[in-house]
Amino acid sequence: MIASSPMGIPRPQVKSLDDILPREPLLMMGAGPVPIPECVAKANSVVINHLGSVMAQVIHQVKAMARYVFQTESKWVLGVAGPASAAMEMAVSNLLEPGEKILCINNGFFSHRMAEMATRIGADVHELHVPVLEAADPELVRKAIEKVRPKVLSLVQGETSNTVFNHTLETIAKIAKSYDCLVMVDAVCTLSTMPLKMDEWQIDVVITGGQKGLSSIPGVSLLAFSNDAWTKVKSRTKPVVQWCFDAQLAENFWHKDGYHYTAPVSGIMALHEALKLVCDETLEQRFARHLRCSKALQAGIEGMGLELFIPSSSRLNSVVGINIPEGLTAGGICRHISDAYRVEIAGSFGQPIVRIGQMGEQCREHNLFRTLHAFGSTMRDLNVRVDQPNGMAEMESYLQSVPRTLYHVA
Repeated sequence: MIASSPMGIPRPQVKSLDDILPREPLLMMGAGPVPIPECVAKANSVVINHLGSVMAQVIHQVKAMARYVFQTESKWVLGVAGPASAAMEMAVSNLLEPGEKILCINNGFFSHRMAEMATRIGADVHELHVPVLEAADPELVRKAIEKVRPKVLSLVQGETSNTVFNHTLETIAKIAKSYDCLVMVDAVCTLSTMPLKMDEWQIDVVITGGQKGLSSIPGVSLLAFSNDAWTKVKSRTKPVVQWCFDAQLAENFWHKDGYHYTAPVSGIMALHEALKLVCDETLEQRFARHLRCSKALQAGIEGMGLELFIPSSSRLNSVVGINIPEGLTAGGICRHISDAYRVEIAGSFGQPIVRIGQMGEQCREHNLFRTLHAFGSTMRDLNVRVDQPNGMAEMESYLQSVPRTLYHVA
């Protein structure tokens, strides 16, 4: 006789992952995560001692490559075991103490998140709200700085939620620095997809995640502090409330080969390989590839007769927003393109759009053609009149007009 289990909670009956995951993988063309290269996936299976000499060598190279991608000579590069929001929380909680003023340039959902985080640590939070279809106006920012006199200014380079591009970032950063304000930038969807020059533009903190432009895995993120920002971190009068996000404790692992918490070893290995691919391709060539592919996709969407959400002057290339045709919903479109064509795109956060990503491995011609064909077919299946052949032809025409030889495929 088999004895009954002494445990009061019954053992659950669960499916294996093989029974849960789709038999044919989805092509990830939403706002992230993005497809990852084979070498990144392979690196993500590696586990080693997180405090050994091998790991120290990997961390040294991750920081060196990250400085190139961030375009900074600052040594203060750190990683975070968590999403880009965790890196954002580290930046906010280390730069600000209770009662200190921050001015948040609010372009949408993610730029407002920095204001939410600052509120939770007791900062004196002020927001400058920017109309949905526009980039931040440097002169309005200047006026807000003069009124608020913040210690920190936060803004996004690209607002992933509504696909707005703050092309005025360099000007705004330099204005803020002229008022002795530390500048914190969310570059989660833009780092390595378009120019961002941390030192030259006088930015003090840049935040990014692994799962977008870098084409690494979700859950391991990076940020870099300028020397000015690090001085502020080291001169705090009160310790950071969040122990895991204390940059001075993180320094022990990222700069002294010591212990903070058990590092996400496999994720750091994946990030190493993703950064190496960026360095091998070079930033200039990577920027050209992203711009070429995104512009081609935009031409194809408009060629079908559909409308892009943001005017070209303030449009983000990393994530393309498309107006939802009357009578449809984002959920309905996303479900259909996934179920029928095995392509995944994204809805939005409060805007009447669907979004197609153009970050990292998404920016390959074979992915463009499959995605645009699937999107056009989805529109036709859902009874929206589109000129699908013309859209495909317009995209191909744009790709042919900008030679592939402008960039090197690693």
